[in-house]
Amino acid sequence: MRPSAGAAPYRHVRGLGRVPEELSARVPAEQRGPGRGRDDVRLLVSRGAEVTHHAFRELPGVLRAGDLLVVNTSTTLAAAVDGRIGHARVVVHFSTRGDDGRWAVELRDPDGAGTTRARAGGPAGAEVRVPGGARLTLEEPLSPGGGRLWWARVSPGGSWVPGLLREHGRPIRYAYTERDQPLSAYQTVFALPSPDGAGSAEMPSAARPFTAGLVAELVSRGVQFAPVVLHTGVSSAEAHEPPYPERFAVPRASARLVNAVRAGGGRVIAVGTTAVRAVESAAVADGVVRACAGWTDLVVTPERGVRAVDGLLTGLHEPQASHLLMLEAVAGSAALDRGYDAALRGLYLWHEFGDVHLVLPAESAGPGR
Repeated sequence: MRPSAGAAPYRHVRGLGRVPEELSARVPAEQRGPGRGRDDVRLLVSRGAEVTHHAFRELPGVLRAGDLLVVNTSTTLAAAVDGRIGHARVVVHFSTRGDDGRWAVELRDPDGAGTTRARAGGPAGAEVRVPGGARLTLEEPLSPGGGRLWWARVSPGGSWVPGLLREHGRPIRYAYTERDQPLSAYQTVFALPSPDGAGSAEMPSAARPFTAGLVAELVSRGVQFAPVVLHTGVSSAEAHEPPYPERFAVPRASARLVNAVRAGGGRVIAVGTTAVRAVESAAVADGVVRACAGWTDLVVTPERGVRAVDGLLTGLHEPQASHLLMLEAVAGSAALDRGYDAALRGLYLWHEFGDVHLVLPAESAGPGR
């Protein structure tokens, strides 16, 4: 299979133009002061017409016994590697491994400040030298008419890439962050290494504030967890394209758990847009979730709606991010606009090290479904 991107739908949040620079989370929460931890972020809860403000540590009191959190166990890769095309320096962002052993990559220019800026893709046939003596040969764009991500043939072979990333890679970093962080800062408490070295090019960041202690408290209060896997590719930091097809897996035990919770009147709450994409890709029209694995090109929109997910815990997204369509599908347009207005007025922090937003539809506010 050769994944390709679809159209670029987006939803503009009313009143949200460009995210103010001062609202970008530049460092992880645990680095913002002595004695702070990962869970020292804020939690905005949008529940129908109601918007409330919490510390993330209060999540166990916001949820209720019988709720199910669907979590993505994909580990984050050190997916950025320095390279050269001729004498020119580039940074290679490794995104996705294809079924034929090629890798989808994005080439970016170093900006001299430790991060990168967008670069024109291609051309076909260009060779990129990377550490360890390997070469990437760009063959074709990932999608017809696209130019950001290209399929690259790796010499000596695509299976060599995980070792390259372990030895020479670093986490992908964007300009709104203050400095480089160790790979451990980009791993969630749910991350499990894959036997074949697969993982996510960028962190499934909605789960970042969870700690082992918080998970234990949630379990003790009757909240359950269902693991799924979705390996995220490189996002479009500038163009806000919809997500490309990505590898996912919904295990049989997790599918059964989702179905049992739904049948028993509990709420299924996805931790992150990646978890929504995985479980909704496994859901048939009546909402029953079946075990499956492979590629998904699903883009959740208000027109498509959600079938198995009742709520979503996620970060705060850019005003033209396609993920906002997913939030609207879960919460409705009025609740989404109201929540983002509250986030701006409350000076919540954006991006992967920022605050989080729990969106629930109005009909989920009371007991039962």
